[in-house]
Amino acid sequence: MRMSSPSSRRKSGWVVGHVAGAPVIVAPSWLLAVGVLTFLYADTARALTGLSGSAVYVVALSFVVLLFASVFLHELAHGLVARSRGQQPREFVLTLWGGHTSFDAVSATPATSALISVAGPVVNLVLAAAFFVPLRLDLLEPHTVLWALMWSGAAANGFVGLFNLVPALPLDGGRVLEAIVWATSRDRLRGTIVAGWCGRVFAVGFVAWALLASTGDGGEPDFFLVAWCAIIGAFLWSGASAAIKNAHVVRRVDGVTLSSVARRAVTVGASDSVAHAGAVAATGGAQEVVVLSPDGRPAAYVDRAAAAAVPAEVAGTTPVTAVSVPLPVGASVDGQLSGRALVDDVGRATRYSPVVAVLVDGRVIGLIRATDVIAALRP
Repeated sequence: MRMSSPSSRRKSGWVVGHVAGAPVIVAPSWLLAVGVLTFLYADTARALTGLSGSAVYVVALSFVVLLFASVFLHELAHGLVARSRGQQPREFVLTLWGGHTSFDAVSATPATSALISVAGPVVNLVLAAAFFVPLRLDLLEPHTVLWALMWSGAAANGFVGLFNLVPALPLDGGRVLEAIVWATSRDRLRGTIVAGWCGRVFAVGFVAWALLASTGDGGEPDFFLVAWCAIIGAFLWSGASAAIKNAHVVRRVDGVTLSSVARRAVTVGASDSVAHAGAVAATGGAQEVVVLSPDGRPAAYVDRAAAAAVPAEVAGTTPVTAVSVPLPVGASVDGQLSGRALVDDVGRATRYSPVVAVLVDGRVIGLIRATDVIAALRP
């Protein structure tokens, strides 16, 4: 059970309803989870109820349905608290691993992030208490089907609630830790990286615990337990690593500035010569030359290799357009942008050309090549 970052892609699956303005989606992997968990819980259901035959699997299936109902309430709590804080949930998804809730935007403050994150586990702990009270007060006949479901509901919700509060990404407790570091350091990405590394440590520790627990009595290891915990550990490691990687990518994107990706440019007219363009560039200390159309629009840029190949004796009579590459309409970016806004604008402009002009108040001040932006975003 985890919250995911904003994404433009909707998960595949069956939409079974809408809550809080967002679709509830059942992923195909959920069916696999239902089948596997029903089979795994059959022995426990048999021990708790004394039933046999197909009745055991009916009880086991009832528990699995109850479990996923609790998971849905967990995710719904995330969404409702988020909506109350002005953050619209985009979808609730039930999957092989339980479920997750995604949003249209990231939390604006550490407090909002922490409240949204803790809401799910709190619901599970409240449900665990509600299931446990009738057992504690001996209101049910032991070893009946209802008693077994209550016992299972209390145990499952207690485990899910406490497990998700572990301060390690991708668990909800990891988001709470992220929010704490964010609030104290004023750096959200630092919080993500710290919580992500805690997630990696927890994933390794979880698998190590499974190995020790399965061989603690000196007997044969429980390979099923180890395998199951290894799968969960791999899931946790993958989620934590993805969070760390995304944080580093976001930090690099936020660090992109005009000075880091643009090359200074001067402008010349379409009727000017290659020699004149070179002289203007040298005088202005520029690396690039942009050719303007009669209406002042950046119409082309000079191919430096082609310009350098023009013999000096004919450079004064060779038109600059002979060594220029056209710039389509739209192949320009706003030179007053930085960070993600600049990267997004470059992404839009490079749909027209791999080289784009940088404009400030309609005046060309530089050129940006897509390859330079890609290089700036690499680790």
